[in-house]
Amino acid sequence: MKPWNKSALAASLLFCLSFMLSAQDIDFSIRYMDKRVYYAGQGPILIQLTITNNSASTYRFFLADERAFSVDFDVRTMTNRSLEPSEILIRKRTQNQRVFFREVLIQSGESFSFTEDLTDYVALNEAGSYVVQARLYPQLYQQKQDATATGSVYGTSSGAFMSRITSNPSQNMENPSVDSNRLALTLRPAPLAEPGKAAPVLDADTNAILVRQNLPPDQIISYILTARQKGQWEKFFLYLDLEAMLVRDSARKRQWQAESEEGRQRMLERYRSDLKNAMIDGDIATIPIEFTVERTNYGAEDGTVTVLEKFRYGTYVEKKRYTYYVRRKDGIWVVVDYSVVNLGTE
Repeated sequence: MKPWNKSALAASLLFCLSFMLSAQDIDFSIRYMDKRVYYAGQGPILIQLTITNNSASTYRFFLADERAFSVDFDVRTMTNRSLEPSEILIRKRTQNQRVFFREVLIQSGESFSFTEDLTDYVALNEAGSYVVQARLYPQLYQQKQDATATGSVYGTSSGAFMSRITSNPSQNMENPSVDSNRLALTLRPAPLAEPGKAAPVLDADTNAILVRQNLPPDQIISYILTARQKGQWEKFFLYLDLEAMLVRDSARKRQWQAESEEGRQRMLERYRSDLKNAMIDGDIATIPIEFTVERTNYGAEDGTVTVLEKFRYGTYVEKKRYTYYVRRKDGIWVVVDYSVVNLGTE
């Protein structure tokens, strides 16, 4: 690890001292965004995290763009057994990457809130009763080994952020943390699948079972894009033929053909997870700020839907033309492929 320079060390010590003096006056609380019935293995479980400054001075902390480096969740059974982290969280924290962050200032008497999906942090695959607690890392989450994070603090370069923590972060004064209140969580058994069919998928808003409808291709695409805008992943996946999209790549197709049925199911779940995390086919999972269906052509079994989509990147808007390829499967139109043409900015 490269040695700290004097200015960086002084800044870090000042930050730690500021935190130690004000931590007792900082309230970190969590609550359910939409308390409802939750099922094992079915997400999302949205948690609102709120930081309130009850001190007389300004409270400062770092907030990572990737929230997994600012917060964590501890979920335990009634016998105090801690649940394992999710695969998504493990991948995020073990990738060789830079962590970008900003400094957040909360004035006296003010609060700052954001929302996270608990299933992105913890493997919630078994029905039962649990206790949920969140942990905030004001100086960012660090692995036991040295880590470097760079970011932007109100338009200025923050410099390298390095720290070494012990196995108990809450007791580590170099990387102090704040624990939240506790919430009770009950997970019911997931609805059983009919023999020979996939398990039913639930609507996160209503808990009703999602069922594919016999809609025309243009309405299918509008449904998918609207679901993506609202962050409704299960609705987004409802009309995607994941198998057809997975085997578009020749290497994945060869692997698919060589796999057993159980192996293929694992490939589909991994592909679904990678799509959600924009680790593969990121274009189709990117959220448009608006879209317009321009043209729809289809016959008895195949068709295309052309859509003009706009995306916001910082201060400018980028335009892209998507062509979605659809196919009728069991009487229902589903997306099997797509292509993208960049049209510049506006």
